[in-house]
Amino acid sequence: MLQDLHNNIQCQIAISPQKQTNSNTAFVSNIIDLANFGSCEFAILYGGITDANVTFTILLEDGDDSALSDHAAVDDAFLLGDEAGATPLFSDDDTCFKLGYIGPKRYVRLTITPSGNDAGDINIAALAILGHPRVKPQSTQAV
Repeated sequence: MLQDLHNNIQCQIAISPQKQTNSNTAFVSNIIDLANFGSCEFAILYGGITDANVTFTILLEDGDDSALSDHAAVDDAFLLGDEAGATPLFSDDDTCFKLGYIGPKRYVRLTITPSGNDAGDINIAALAILGHPRVKPQSTQAV
């Protein structure tokens, strides 16, 4: 029998689906509040990537200030997976990568920065899946 995941997670939009054309502007997520949760998994969705020489850098930051004025790159000890492993190649159209956080800070933010996107499109979205809630069941309502 399958286990109940539905009542034990909360989903939040980290990066709304968006398309970027001929630009190296960073995709910066919403700040995710981890209050009352013990973990966070980012599901990063890449749609079409049409520039053959684009590369990406992924950064996960954490902090205790709600505006992340105290932000710092997450120590690798608090990552499940690593940023390089969630980084696509230009040929990784229609793929999903994941990056997990189990650190002690209350707030996290994901940044995906393209480089060399001078002749094409990038389609990206990201979802934050918060797990190990202190209060169960979790609501199915939009957050």
